[in-house]
Amino acid sequence: MANLSWDDLQFFLAVVREGQLSRAARHLGTSHVTVSRRIDRLEQALNTRLFERNPRGYEPTPAGQRLIEAAERMEEAAGLIPLEQSAATGQTRPLRLAMPEGFGSLFSTHLLPAFATEFPLISLELITMPQVLSLSRREADISITLDPVTSGPYRSERLVDYTLHLYATREHLRSLPPIASPEDLPRLRFVGYIEEMIFAPGLDYLGEIHPAIRAGVKSSSIFNQLAAVRGGLGIGVLPWYIAAKYPELQIVLPDRVRLTRTYWLTCHRDLRVMQWVRAVIGFLSARLAERGHELSRPLGHAGPG
Repeated sequence: MANLSWDDLQFFLAVVREGQLSRAARHLGTSHVTVSRRIDRLEQALNTRLFERNPRGYEPTPAGQRLIEAAERMEEAAGLIPLEQSAATGQTRPLRLAMPEGFGSLFSTHLLPAFATEFPLISLELITMPQVLSLSRREADISITLDPVTSGPYRSERLVDYTLHLYATREHLRSLPPIASPEDLPRLRFVGYIEEMIFAPGLDYLGEIHPAIRAGVKSSSIFNQLAAVRGGLGIGVLPWYIAAKYPELQIVLPDRVRLTRTYWLTCHRDLRVMQWVRAVIGFLSARLAERGHELSRPLGHAGPG
């Protein structure tokens, strides 16, 4: 191990986490041939086989499993070096950030330009996922989730609250009988999530509003639901910070139905000791605190949306 450097071991960890040479190469910003050569060289230096090659990809051997802990300790030590000190090498640090679709639109529109300016040495990979990724397999370094993770070697912290409301087009509402209370809702047509694909308890909006409501138009994508509502196909539950942009949409029962949810930031505790990761978390927390008022509809808001 004394002859191994972090430069050697980052290739090893990339293959462990990605499972395939091509994906590890993309993660590292190099070619799969280079990754293959570095793994071969590492195995020769240690005089042992680190991976089993099979149709599913590369899986660590028992020797490879033992090396992971040592490699991650070296990774942790490398992460304690501030990003500014990495500039001399010209190397960027990859960061995989996973988030729900709605948050992804918020991040890309309002936070990404400032992020790129603040962290020019971070190579950012954004994943907008319809499901929860596996933090244990390091499919993401930092995840924005709808619920906190309460078990395992992870820590979740509250980022920002946002509100959701019932929306429909004005034209669609004119075609419906008067809606005076939630009791009037079950007989109407709704847009919502596919029940068996709801990946977080907080997404079961319709059941919270009234247990008898069932969606007639279903999608796993919040933006497909938005398109369906804008197309007059029914009433849907949408985040205020998304739906308020569309003047054709009107809130249904604005004084009776108001759902509040929270975006949480979740990260493996080993990553949190790294100075540059803490800087990223601090950036996200501060910027979202500044924009928090844009995510929740003010109480007593007089507008239609």
